[in-house]
Amino acid sequence: MKIFLDTANREYIKKLLPTGVIDGITTNPSLLSKEGSQSKQVLQDICAMVPGPVSIEVVEKHPDAVLKQGREIAQFAKNIVVKIPFALEYMQVIKTLAHEGIPLNITLVFTPLQALMVAKLGVTYISPFLGRWDDIGVDSIDLLEQTVDIKETYDFDSQILAASIRSVLQWQKVAEASADVITVPPAIFEQVFKHPLTERGIAMFDADWQKLGKTSLFE
Repeated sequence: MKIFLDTANREYIKKLLPTGVIDGITTNPSLLSKEGSQSKQVLQDICAMVPGPVSIEVVEKHPDAVLKQGREIAQFAKNIVVKIPFALEYMQVIKTLAHEGIPLNITLVFTPLQALMVAKLGVTYISPFLGRWDDIGVDSIDLLEQTVDIKETYDFDSQILAASIRSVLQWQKVAEASADVITVPPAIFEQVFKHPLTERGIAMFDADWQKLGKTSLFE
């Protein structure tokens, strides 16, 4: 499973990228709005820092403007993925950009059939929003499994990118459901590295070692 970090915060990216397990970054207008008004500089810095794909979402609304902006975003850096919300009015735009070879991430996908529609167009990533499913009482993992099954049944090349993750447990269930990619907020990413038994074990090892009174492992 590929792991993307869901943030536009450069400090978080600098802090967590050295772990070696982050494969890319996803951003959206809401995340960018938290980083101030210099969004172009923020995105330039992120694209320079991250060797993997960086998703940047269109902010235009009219299909013609979305098409134009999608092409502009694609030229912004070599590792860009253009992010477009799922909507009927954007299907022709998505088809055109996909046929032009532009990597696309279709976001705000909420049903397996929506995923099927854009998989047929050959998009790179399809992003079902799991947390928002759960928020309205729908079993997000069940729907994710259905989406993965459809992709595998018809052998689509599109990758299923699980988004809107709310917890570490949900992350684990996404992995069990065989999603290709997950995008995770920094706070949840850091939680994976914390466990009371790990911390207790490290403290015990340290205490036992200190009893020897040695300053070097090889004394």
